[in-house]
Amino acid sequence: MKLGEVLLHALKDHGAREVFGIPGDFALPFFKVLEESGILPFYTLSHEPAIGFAADAAARMNCRLGVAAVTYGAGALNMVNPVASAYAEKSPLVVISGGPGKGEAKTGLLLHHQAKTLDSQMAIFEEITCAQTRLDDADRAPAEIGRVLAAARSNSQPVYIELPRDMVEVPCGAATSLPRVAPEPEALAACAEELLERIRTARAPIMMIGVEVRRFGLEDRVAELARRLEVPVVTSLLGRGMLVEAKADLLGTYLGVAGDQEIAQQVEHSDGLLLLGVILSDTNFGVSETKIDLRRSIIALDQRVSMGYHVYAPIPLEALVDALLARLPERPDAPAHRHAEPPYPLGLVEDEQPISPTDIATAINDLQAGHGRMPIASDVGDCLFTALDIRNTDLVAPGYYATMGFGVPAGLGLQASTRLRPLILVGDGAFQMTGWELGNCRRYGWDPIVVLFNNRSWEMLRAFQPESKFNDLGEWQFADMAAGMGGVGRRVSTRRELGNALRAAMAERGRFQLIEVMIPPGRISPSLARFVEGVQRLRPRSP
Repeated sequence: MKLGEVLLHALKDHGAREVFGIPGDFALPFFKVLEESGILPFYTLSHEPAIGFAADAAARMNCRLGVAAVTYGAGALNMVNPVASAYAEKSPLVVISGGPGKGEAKTGLLLHHQAKTLDSQMAIFEEITCAQTRLDDADRAPAEIGRVLAAARSNSQPVYIELPRDMVEVPCGAATSLPRVAPEPEALAACAEELLERIRTARAPIMMIGVEVRRFGLEDRVAELARRLEVPVVTSLLGRGMLVEAKADLLGTYLGVAGDQEIAQQVEHSDGLLLLGVILSDTNFGVSETKIDLRRSIIALDQRVSMGYHVYAPIPLEALVDALLARLPERPDAPAHRHAEPPYPLGLVEDEQPISPTDIATAINDLQAGHGRMPIASDVGDCLFTALDIRNTDLVAPGYYATMGFGVPAGLGLQASTRLRPLILVGDGAFQMTGWELGNCRRYGWDPIVVLFNNRSWEMLRAFQPESKFNDLGEWQFADMAAGMGGVGRRVSTRRELGNALRAAMAERGRFQLIEVMIPPGRISPSLARFVEGVQRLRPRSP
């Protein structure tokens, strides 16, 4: 086989099911192989950040590799922010960049798309990926491909592959498939037994689950672990949307002072807090009323398990969960749930009153009550905080890295990879960045329902600094633009119009549906209001 085909087959063998990309001259030979071989389907969008977000969302949703292919320099460097987001939030995104041919540097001329040196791009991606390679040697390429893709899977983080354009057609052997390294059995046994002893002796144990549980496909096993341990479960903010179908004693999502206060009390006063795959970030713990003593918590993250001053490594999360289950008896008679599903608002009052974020959550809950759950892609801002009032369903959102522009391309990535119709929540500021990617829907038959929160401002930033006028965004008339992009647009200002628009959007298939929801300035969700108040109250003040 040729090197380009070897790489595509290796991606498929490691779990990738599609490629998102934008071609460019250094990448044209690889895109030719991608198109003509049919090894993996691929989708083009309009701007490289959207490619990164779409591939990232596909990886998050399906617990497998996402793939983004771009050209050198102008393409790959446009992807730095989405790749940084995937790195921070532990998403296994594979970046494939076309590159200059091996002999092109010898001309003595600077190459177009080159920044400082031809190696500058590699150096930049070393900071935001867990493994990198340049496939400039056909004899070494099979092992290098196997090494890098194995790192993406085992670490659940992005990797970078640079493919010189004159190497795509070079004959090459099949890529190496590296087995996963098992942890040392005695260390794993000691870790599992110490962990169980701490849970057994705790007065009020509780389990918090985070993104690694989803990334490694462990939701069912973790739900069974919670049943056998007889402990309640909460998710972190970034873990919102997990355990949708799993039978576990799920209380809801922990968000400190911004969330349910009964949940906050249980988490913050637990003497047996088990954190499985939870990123220790400010969005997860920066709004804790009572500071959690992480030295007394059990932390399983990044292939390490920490219990006080005891650290076990390397212990992959999957191996830990299996070891714990092997030491606990099955409980066939244990109740699947001891608590009712966390409450969420239902029954939108459809009248002529203006719309609040809570009304949007209520209307979406009503929609899903009648039509079933829909996967959600949310941007950051009040749309993400509003999602906390929506009935638990599959959710992808940059809840820790908090980059704007994620929502729309992420929704397209969801539909491309799952064939399910997604619901996209996005603010007007983020829509200005990547909302125009909806124009690609008609080429592929995608038909997401997009709920656009339009308060004519960066309202979350205004909530933190209300005196600044630079948060004003002005009037854009987004709904009027939908038809030109091949979709249907509706602008709504009352609760009655909102209910009608959602029902009409749900009834029509084949075109994207954009519902531009006009929200009065200053009207934010209760969760965001509590979050802002909590951050301002708990943040150390400057002298």
